Amino acid sequence: MKSSLTGPALGAAMGLLFCLPALAAADELPGDSVYQVAAPLTAQDGREMSWPDLRGRPVVVSMFYSNCHLMCPLIIASGKAVQKQLTASEHDALGLAVLSIDPVRDTPAALQEVADAHHLDPRWRLLRPLDTDVRTLAAVLDIRYRAQPDGTFNHTSVLILLDRDGRVIARSEVTGLQPDPGFVAQVKQYLAASP
Repeated sequence: MKSSLTGPALGAAMGLLFCLPALAAADELPGDSVYQVAAPLTAQDGREMSWPDLRGRPVVVSMFYSNCHLMCPLIIASGKAVQKQLTASEHDALGLAVLSIDPVRDTPAALQEVADAHHLDPRWRLLRPLDTDVRTLAAVLDIRYRAQPDGTFNHTSVLILLDRDGRVIARSEVTGLQPDPGFVAQVKQYLAASP
């Protein structure tokens, strides 16, 4: 039995064939996206994901380590303060993610302890990359860090706003409990302009 497409079926098949490149292009990441790095991650709840899985919504990101007692709690407090200055719809639209620079000690259980201690809402993801991916992730985020002999880390303390595709929109150094008002304004402006 011979089968062939004719008439409307042939037109539909040809239309689909011509749409495929456009559909593929819609999924391509921009060249300046930090999500070009396909690093596997483990969240504080033990869920496995990958860095590009954050794509699709604006996210404020940073890097920290759970045993830090000075700047890392300030990074978290500053992120929470950003959230508090948002409207309900802005709050719901924004994700927050903090990547560990110490994945050897920052197990999912250790990350969950931090989330619980700081009363972080479900929009926060504390993420553990593979040890081999930490330097690459820090590089794409322009975060510098150095391990110290006592097990601590010197590191850049910063909040970074990424757009839905992982492009850096805004960046602010963390210097205290309250975020830079200019950074908060940029977050609000981006959220207001986003569909």
